[in-house]
Amino acid sequence: MKLFSAIAEHFVFINKFIRFPQQVGSIAPSSSFLARKMFPPKPGGPALKIAELGAGTGAITKYILKTMPESSELFLFEKDDSLRESLQLKYEAQASYYAEARNMIDAVRDGRKFDYILSGLPFANFPQSLRNEIIDQAYETLKPGGLFIAFQYSLQMKKLLESHFVIERIDFVPLNIPPAFVYVCRKGEGGAG
Repeated sequence: MKLFSAIAEHFVFINKFIRFPQQVGSIAPSSSFLARKMFPPKPGGPALKIAELGAGTGAITKYILKTMPESSELFLFEKDDSLRESLQLKYEAQASYYAEARNMIDAVRDGRKFDYILSGLPFANFPQSLRNEIIDQAYETLKPGGLFIAFQYSLQMKKLLESHFVIERIDFVPLNIPPAFVYVCRKGEGGAG
């Protein structure tokens, strides 16, 4: 059953990539190797507020839910209606669901900003104005000292990320299709990057 589910997930992803290449950045879901680089195995803090941008089929979501501290809140952003509905069926009340990453501000109306924002969005496929809008919102909704962690298939986003955050490191994950770079960025304690 697990194998069938994984194969079905790959077919869904390939179909979405063929139909919407500007929205889906890869032909395959993220690997478990990439998921482990995207979220710390034992993140600090009693209860965290976490956002995942571009949750897709939930490959990284599954790892977050397995490792996040109890009482943490997870907010999933997925533009594709059918993928978002699939996530809701799979994870039900374990997360809150949003359609647009550009609406991150709606998830922090309670005044509590995100501790982590994880992104699988294909920024290379977006117009510069949309990249700027999403990164600006990520900066605004992340608490000082919080982490913005994004995977990309090139180093194209480095300059934009450096203008908002301190890049602590860039990891390379060869065991992913395609291989990926993981940017681990921190918002400065005083709010500046």
